[in-house]
Order: sequence, then C-alpha cells, then structure tokens
Amino acid sequence: MLNPVKVGILGLGTVGGGTVSILQRNAQEIARRAGREIVITHACAKEIKPSADYRIENIALTQNLEEVVNNPELDIIVELLGGTTIAKEMILKAIHNGKHVVTANKALIAKYGNEIFQLAQEKGVMIGFEAAVAGGIPIIKAIREGLSANKIQWVAGIINGTSNFILTEMRDKGAEFADVLAEAQRLGYAEQDPTFDIEGIDAAHKLTIIAALAFGIPLQFDKVYTEGITQISSEDIGYANELGYRIKVLGIAKRTAKGVELRVHPTFIPHRRLIANVDGVMNAVLVHADAVGHTLYYGAGAGAEPTGSAVVADLVDVTRMLTTDPNNRVPHLAFQPDSLQDIPILPIDAIETAYYLRICSYDRPGMLAKITGILSNNNISIEAIVQKEPKENAAQVSVVILTHRVVERDVNQAIQAIEQLDGITGKVMRIRLETLDK
Repeated sequence: MLNPVKVGILGLGTVGGGTVSILQRNAQEIARRAGREIVITHACAKEIKPSADYRIENIALTQNLEEVVNNPELDIIVELLGGTTIAKEMILKAIHNGKHVVTANKALIAKYGNEIFQLAQEKGVMIGFEAAVAGGIPIIKAIREGLSANKIQWVAGIINGTSNFILTEMRDKGAEFADVLAEAQRLGYAEQDPTFDIEGIDAAHKLTIIAALAFGIPLQFDKVYTEGITQISSEDIGYANELGYRIKVLGIAKRTAKGVELRVHPTFIPHRRLIANVDGVMNAVLVHADAVGHTLYYGAGAGAEPTGSAVVADLVDVTRMLTTDPNNRVPHLAFQPDSLQDIPILPIDAIETAYYLRICSYDRPGMLAKITGILSNNNISIEAIVQKEPKENAAQVSVVILTHRVVERDVNQAIQAIEQLDGITGKVMRIRLETLDK
C-alpha cells in the first residue's frame, strides 16, 4: 500500500472532533476504500479538551494556523474554523502552497467559492465541500455525480435544522415562536444569536451551492431571496393542518424559461409529501430531474459525526484523486469551469407560485366580496376560502384564502389594496405554497 496521506486540521471543535474520531475508529475500512491510510498528523486549536472519542497523542498540536497550512509534509488541509475572514485567508494560502482543501464552511463557499475554485483550478488542487450542505447527507455528490445524466429542473430542501425544529414544536405543542426558540436555545439547537437560522441566511448559503451544482451557474449568494420564520404564528400552523398542509422553511432553486428562482422562505407543502413529514432537526432535499423524476435525500443535517462523515468522505475522494490528471477530475461545481452559464436570477416579485393568505377584518356585510373582488382584479384565482367564526366577544374574523399559481407581483398589489380597505386590521399574512408534484 502507498504511504499514508497526511492531513492537517484547522479547528478541533464539534465537527473537528467528529472527523478525528471517525478517521481513527474506521481507519482500516477507510484505507480499504481510499487505497491508502489517511492520518491526521497536525492540528491547530485554541484549546484541546480531553476526549474519550479520539486520541491526540500522535497529533502535533499548535495554536498557530500557519504552522499547519505551511507544513510541507501535509497533503490535505481540513478547514473547520468557520467565518469568512481568517478561514478564507488560510484556504487561499493552502491552495497557493499546492495543498488540497476540505471544508465544511458553507458561508465561505457561498460568498467566495468562485474565487477559491478558480485559484484551485490554476494550482491543480481539489476543494472538497460536501460537509457544507446538509451535514451527513451526500447531496453534493448526488447532484454533481449521481444525477449528471439529468437536466435538473428544481431542488427544494429543508436545509436548516433549527428552523425545522421550531416549526415542528410549534405544530406539535401549539406553542408560539418565541417560546419554542427559547427551548431550542436551551437544547443547543439554536445559537444565542439565532439570526442566521431563523432569518433564512444559513439556508441561503446552502441553497447558493446547491443551485450552482444543479444548473451550472456561478455562486450568487447575494441574489438569494430570504425570509425567516419570526412572523409565523400557531394560528397559521393550525390553519395549515386544517387545510391538509405543513409549514416548512424551504430553500428552492428552480429553472424556468425566464431565469432561475433562488428563494428561502416558509412554505405550505401538502402533508402527503414525504418532505412535509421531515420533522425536528432533520434535513431533506428533494430533487426533480428530467430522466429520473423525483429523488429525496434525508438525514442528519448537523452534528459532530454526521458532518464529520461528510468531511471524511471528501478526504477519501481527494486521496483517490491525488495521482490523477487535474483536468480529468470531477469539476468543483459539477460543470466544466468554462461551461458555467450566467443565467439571470429572477427577482422575488417575478416568481410564480400559489399562496396562503390570512386576513383579519371586522365582521361586516360585504367585506368578503370586497376582498375577492380585489383578488380577481389582480388576476388571482381562488382555490379555497374559509371564513372562521369570530371568537367569543370578538368583533373580528379571520379569512383564510388559498390561491392558484400567480405571479408574486400581482399578489403584492392585491395585498396592498386589501390592507387599505376600511375594516381590515393589521397586515395580511402571506405564505407561499408549493405542491412539489412536478
């Protein structure tokens, strides 16, 4: 067998620890797959906590990142620092040093991947980033290689476990958003500053990468529409259940005749869809392609060993490719670099989907006719309408409407007109609806 491949790891936190643990525990199995041993010989970490899961006595430890990145003995650098400043600097330095890189950093790839991949191509090195999307689910390999015969038409994914946990708990317990968020923070599913998760930013990073792989377009994080879950109420979740739907935060990348849709937002999904029943912190990605139809990928989207599993899989891939001609490797973004297409990304007001609308109004004669008249005037066809009975001693009623597919620009105009009606209270609640059937 060939000499072991030597790996340096930047960061020994949750994912770093999981990666080392898997490599040591499954060393023989991994070597059988890769054709040679893969050994972590150097690591940089601010502090090393003793762990029963892995051994550190054979790993040279340092607090200096450059000692690892500049070490001539190392073949591959694993970046698990997070953030987009120091991590970017270290990755670029590693590439300049002719080292292959494996990273779990979705924000870095989403924002700076175009630059990183170009430099990697020039230097003849590989960048592995399977762990950057959906944790242990091999969705990048599936899209980049397993579905390479297909023209992918759309991808819809539950790709943030924190928001999925919150919506699941709100549905199961009838609790409000703020209470469930506090519980998620107590359990460690949400950060003390949960903005990236609950506002859709984390999912947008991942969707950026998925879309590039699916459609052969550059990474364009700045063009992803993002909408969080802070306005979702237990009332909306209850109406969704009554009408046969679940509310999930979906990252949607869709190819249309006019361009590509890139959007992250809460979405009504028919409860009979498999993806609608993905609960808790689990992730799932549904891909629709011309030859194979629907394929669904489900599993743990975070955690030490699920994410470490993806990191190690990339290490195996890089090891297998060390001696191959760089021009014959699987392209980083699935398509050959000179074949990427600059397809326009559609603004959110140009997308077409169905909608759930919840309107709160005073219980007055003719109000429902005024609302439906405005919808009709804006080319909006109604699929279902429910006027709820007013609560005891309440003068207000909720009107719930499901629309057929319509351009968002028309819905925005209708909502603006409805909110100006005398007797309407508060804002109209609008949640997009996707059937995910074709």
